[in-house]
Amino acid sequence: MAEAERIIGTPDTPEAAGAGPEQDQTARPRGRRRIAVLFTVAAFAYALDLVSKMIVVARLEHHEPIEIIGDWLKFEAIRNAGAAFGFGEAFTVIFTVIAAAVIVVIARLARKLYSLPWAIALGLLLGGALGNLTDRLFRSPGVFEGAVVDFIAPKHFAVFNLADSAIVCGGILIVLLSFKGLDPDGTVHKD
Repeated sequence: MAEAERIIGTPDTPEAAGAGPEQDQTARPRGRRRIAVLFTVAAFAYALDLVSKMIVVARLEHHEPIEIIGDWLKFEAIRNAGAAFGFGEAFTVIFTVIAAAVIVVIARLARKLYSLPWAIALGLLLGGALGNLTDRLFRSPGVFEGAVVDFIAPKHFAVFNLADSAIVCGGILIVLLSFKGLDPDGTVHKD
C-alpha cells in the first residue's frame, strides 16, 4: 500500500502530530494511556478468569452440573488438556508455547499502540491468553501440560471459560477494526 493511500485517523499518532517535537511529546502520553488501557483490560480479564476458575474448582468440580437455562446452558466443571471441543489433547505443550508467543507479540505491539479500540482488543487477548497459560503452567498433570478449567457449557457446543470468551471477543474486535481499516498505531487506511 502506498503512503499516498494512507489517511490519518486520529490526532494521537506521531504521524498525525506532525514533525514538530512539541507535538510528538503530546502523542507520547496518549500512547502511554492506551498502553495503560491495554494492561488494565488484560488485568481485569485475567482476574475475572482466575477467580471464576478458583470458584469452579472449589464448588463445582466433582459435583453435578448447575443448570442456568434448563439444559441449554449449564455450569459444568471439566479439565481440558486440548483446544476447543477437546481437540489436540496430545499437543498441550504446543498450546502453552502458542499462548506464551501471543503474550510476547502483544507486549511488543504495545509500544506502537495509539488506538483505544486496539488497546481494548489486545487487552482482552492478553488477559485470556494469561488465564489459560496459568492453567497450562500450574494445574495438573504438570508444568506445560496442565489442563485448562472449563465450565460454561452451552447445549451442543464446546465447554469454555472466561479466558476463552475474552480471547474470542478480542479476536472479533480485531477483525472488525481491520475491516474498518484502523491500525494499532491509530491510522486509518483505504484498501
